[in-house]
Amino acid sequence: MITSPRTSSNTLSKRFPSGLPRAQTYRTPAEWEPHESTWLAWPHYRADWPGKFESIPWVYAEIIRHLSRHERVDLIVKDASAQKNARTILDRANALNKIISFHRWRTDRVWTRDSGCTFVQCDAGIPARDSLPARWLAAITWRFNAWAKYPNWKKDAKIATQMAKAAGAREISATKDDRRIVLEGGSIDVNGQGTLLTTEECLLSPVQQRNRGMTREDYETVFAEFLGIKKVILLGKGIAGDDTHCHVDDLARFVAPDTIVTAVEQNPRNGNYAPLQDNLRRLKSATDQNLNPLNIIELPMPSPIIFEKRPLPASYANFYIANGIVLVPVFNDPNDRFALNILSDLFPDREVVGIYSGDLIWGFGAMHCMTQQQPRVTT
Repeated sequence: MITSPRTSSNTLSKRFPSGLPRAQTYRTPAEWEPHESTWLAWPHYRADWPGKFESIPWVYAEIIRHLSRHERVDLIVKDASAQKNARTILDRANALNKIISFHRWRTDRVWTRDSGCTFVQCDAGIPARDSLPARWLAAITWRFNAWAKYPNWKKDAKIATQMAKAAGAREISATKDDRRIVLEGGSIDVNGQGTLLTTEECLLSPVQQRNRGMTREDYETVFAEFLGIKKVILLGKGIAGDDTHCHVDDLARFVAPDTIVTAVEQNPRNGNYAPLQDNLRRLKSATDQNLNPLNIIELPMPSPIIFEKRPLPASYANFYIANGIVLVPVFNDPNDRFALNILSDLFPDREVVGIYSGDLIWGFGAMHCMTQQQPRVTT
């Protein structure tokens, strides 16, 4: 259910009195569960990083060098020339190896979290449907429209289907009333047990409106049907500079089924202070899918990063959890160390690595925005 301190709650069982939604057997695994691979797209759109593009492929090379020590990397390149360029840079950065799989697909941008599919695990039930195994991988494909903001999106809109096919996953298009639903992966975060985090500003605001006319209850139905969600926690507004109009992966993230880290600003004069305090209050009053309270861990914000008089959405919450490792954006800021220490305590069985993202964030995204995990199907 979608709940906030200002809304009343109900249960999905009441909303579906004749039984569970038809796709309730779907489960969206948490990011920390075992991965088959990580999907990335090699950078090529220079306008995303004006004046800073030359450094960006090297940031990608560092990320891939770390990831490929732990899991396969499925790397999307726009053409043969881009693949050659990627291989050259990866080789020079000691990051080129056989665990990297290249896919030549044309893209507009590289924010795979948002343009790609959402992989889910499906329990087919007894008897298994369509002669499928008892548990299998599905790919929920959303309609992508470049955050209801940019004109170049038609190539990226095909990526979700291409990923599903390459992964051997059954593609399931997310619809409501025969209309395809617009949703970006960065706008949601899950605990793997049926609870989802998202924000009012992204899903319900008339600014950069994704799905005109859709209500909280409509989103609740979609999340239940296609992602197996039983409970939704709704936060409020996001941080300055976020051109997605408030993706949750810059604000708050599950790090365990019962634990959320949330970004907080210590300076009351900073514009991020009030909205992040409001989100903190909401989280402290929220519960999980079993109505149990959640552990809330505060994560500091870096000092404001301004480029050409524009605030950039720098946040430590945009980390990415992979097999054996957590990649965290850092900014040569005194709070870098505090953030890394907090996450190291929360992930004692994983290596926590800071990736300098001072240039990368000029593209309005970091580790989580650029990655999409393909979970390993467990039996």
